[in-house]
Amino acid sequence: MSQRIVVAGTDTEIGKTVFSAGLAAFLDAHYWKPIQAGLEGETDSQLVARLGGLSADRIVPERYSLRTPASPHQAAVIDGVRIAMDSLDVPDTGARPLVIEGSGGLLVPLDDTTLYIDVFARWRLPVVLCARTALGTINHSLLSIEALRHRNLDIIGIAFIGDGNPESERVICEIGRVRRLGRLPKLSPLTENTLRTAFEASFNPNDFKP
Repeated sequence: MSQRIVVAGTDTEIGKTVFSAGLAAFLDAHYWKPIQAGLEGETDSQLVARLGGLSADRIVPERYSLRTPASPHQAAVIDGVRIAMDSLDVPDTGARPLVIEGSGGLLVPLDDTTLYIDVFARWRLPVVLCARTALGTINHSLLSIEALRHRNLDIIGIAFIGDGNPESERVICEIGRVRRLGRLPKLSPLTENTLRTAFEASFNPNDFKP
């Protein structure tokens, strides 16, 4: 079975999709977003394909494409869709690795009884936790680490996104007992080339191996 990695976030809108694009290109992997909520404009899969330079065959189709830009459980209700948890089995991508991106933070609900982290726990796959470097990241990061450990999920490490904040990054890794994988800075312009260059400068591919 190929290497499979879950990319999770401490919150929404922290740059998890951009990180996933960079990681998929970095590891020469497929990409899968199981649930896409919001179809207006560029979807996450389309953004990853563009920024990661991934061909169409390396983008695994979403299981659910919901029109409403909201939490998956709310978007599904508004769209008249039922998310069947047993339909979220991880696809087999052969020998090539697979990067799986969740939605929002770990405790985002998929229905009234199931959180996204519950699906991660069923998969039993290692997790890369993405965290912003701005104010509030210590609390959000440590709570997320605690939630993952409570469900006995392996944490590959934490990837910071944003401007450097050495003290916050240090204390999260020390108190949370997690490995710092690196930091993806804000990129302007944000392109396939600048993302690839930033990943090569900030991360080591061997750190993502099981």
